[in-house]
Amino acid sequence: MHGFLNIDKPAGLTSFDVLRRIKKVLPKKTRIGHLGTLDPMATGVLPVAIGNATRVISLIEKSRKRYQAGMCLGGTSDTEDAWGEITLTGHSDFDLQALQEILAGFSGAIDQVPPMYSALHHQGRRLYELARKGEVVERPPRQVIIYGMTLLSVSQHQGLPLVSLDVVCSPGTYIRSLCRDIGDKLGTGAYLQALRRMEDGCFSIAAASSLDDIISGPGDLSRMLLPVDYPFPDWPNYQLQSEEEETLFWHGRSFAVSGGEAAPLVIIHNRQGLMAGIGRLKASPAGPCLIPCKVFH
Repeated sequence: MHGFLNIDKPAGLTSFDVLRRIKKVLPKKTRIGHLGTLDPMATGVLPVAIGNATRVISLIEKSRKRYQAGMCLGGTSDTEDAWGEITLTGHSDFDLQALQEILAGFSGAIDQVPPMYSALHHQGRRLYELARKGEVVERPPRQVIIYGMTLLSVSQHQGLPLVSLDVVCSPGTYIRSLCRDIGDKLGTGAYLQALRRMEDGCFSIAAASSLDDIISGPGDLSRMLLPVDYPFPDWPNYQLQSEEEETLFWHGRSFAVSGGEAAPLVIIHNRQGLMAGIGRLKASPAGPCLIPCKVFH
């Protein structure tokens, strides 16, 4: 069983919790991994690689992500989200135009200080381990990119203004910290109340499967599985033409091919059209040569 599952992660589970639950309905010794960790509070798109798909995770280009976030004004949190200790600031009134102008200022490349409650390392230890002991260390700002941020609505949550945002950003962006910084500029304080990932590269929430459906109906896994080459729609590809070519490829041996242009990485399909691995097409005086890089047996 090989391919990707596009999971709609429920709240309350870590990304590794999701893997553990899926692993229980897979054949024993099946390799499994995930792309793009989600905090336990967050819901939404969590791509999961199964079988040979785990072997291409490192080759998947880190692409932009899209979130819908609920930001509470008038309070701060030690974890920067609703699961932490909330301290009310006493300042929740705000001017809508001022908020719009502040949101517009968080556009393009920005510097962002990561939260203490994060998995980043400091002198060999996770920041969240230090935070749980009450320690706060200086975190150097990191550059992230906000491609777009749209104000969706303003409502109320437990007497505080709840601002709903649509955010398109680069990998590595902490939406919790983005809310923190917006609240600081607005003068009200802010923390992340809810977060849902809508898109992670080519994986979207519209095509996601619920974790419950996968756990309760493992027989439908083949229907839910996306092909191993799903994250590579723009890569060049080559289909093996004969049994001889397939045998050479399976054994990791280079061979001349009759077509295709030189390329550093090429998706290789077998004669049935299934992904057989990844290779390299190298130009030579005698014509292009296919060099196997990853072979899926």
